[in-house]
Amino acid sequence: MTPPVVHDGWPRHAAVLCGLGIAQADLVVSNPEIAGRLGIGNDWISTRTGIVERRRVDAGTSTADLAVRAGAAALKSSGNDAVDVVILATATPDQRMPGTAPEVAARLGLCGIPAFDIAAACAGLPYALQVAKGFIADGAAQRALVIAVDRLSHLTDPDDRTTAPLFGDGAAALVMRRGHRDEPGAVGPVILGADGRHGDALVVPHGQFMRMRGRELFQHAVTRMSQAAEEAAAAAGWSLGAVDLFVPHQANARITEAVGRRLRLDGGRVLDDIARLGNTSAASILFALAHAASDNQLRPGHQVLLAAFGAGLTWGATTLIWPNMPCVADLPDRSHRLEAAR
Repeated sequence: MTPPVVHDGWPRHAAVLCGLGIAQADLVVSNPEIAGRLGIGNDWISTRTGIVERRRVDAGTSTADLAVRAGAAALKSSGNDAVDVVILATATPDQRMPGTAPEVAARLGLCGIPAFDIAAACAGLPYALQVAKGFIADGAAQRALVIAVDRLSHLTDPDDRTTAPLFGDGAAALVMRRGHRDEPGAVGPVILGADGRHGDALVVPHGQFMRMRGRELFQHAVTRMSQAAEEAAAAAGWSLGAVDLFVPHQANARITEAVGRRLRLDGGRVLDDIARLGNTSAASILFALAHAASDNQLRPGHQVLLAAFGAGLTWGATTLIWPNMPCVADLPDRSHRLEAAR
């Protein structure tokens, strides 16, 4: 049954963010390490991308390994280990079949519930959020676990200047529960889109490394994220002037800056979190939110606008009021806990 909808497009029952967890990869790869291999200066990467270092997993760490760490952290943050569905947003499943989500759910002790993958590349988070909202809105789930994870380092050609400096590995997850649209943490209307006419701008052919036309993707990313962000704000009944923090997918610092300018948001309201992690694909927005909360840049009650763009081409955007909740961080030393500002 289609959930009841009020006049402004919101379902009466909202999906409310109640847990957030992140899991960083263990290995730090600095710019000098990559620059030396590519025969370029140490500043070449940082000035073009905003990236200083990125984190990558070793050959023995799977996508599922990262996802389990992030999922466990998010469940701990929510204070409840029970969920009714697991949705895994990834472009790097561990195998072509079966999907990675059932294994992740089983390792988290969540057997017998729906668990499946979504492939929307770097835009996987808003796609997964919309699916989770549907489960919650129609009563199929009271609580949902959404995990965004990618291990793009093993698809990146170390000798390719276009892609080698950009991508890092990592996972981040959130728990959503059934609640009311006026609660802090309620995810607003989600704007999604795709345009397969330009899908060959970023591809990973079978058995090959990633190929990317960077300049073309830059233009599409700026245009599509800007448009989707404007539409998401309007659908939520917000003006862009009321946005406290805009959090785009962390693809490139220049893209982030360009989208902020297009939306006429001053720099203090545009979150740039790419320097230490690189482009972590579908997980990048959740990493950025966790770091901003721990740094007190993001506080409960803030109006947050999210936008993502990825291969496909795919894109999406949504809104939420930031809730008062902890973020649990599974970092390499396994001892860190980040608390959101209260």
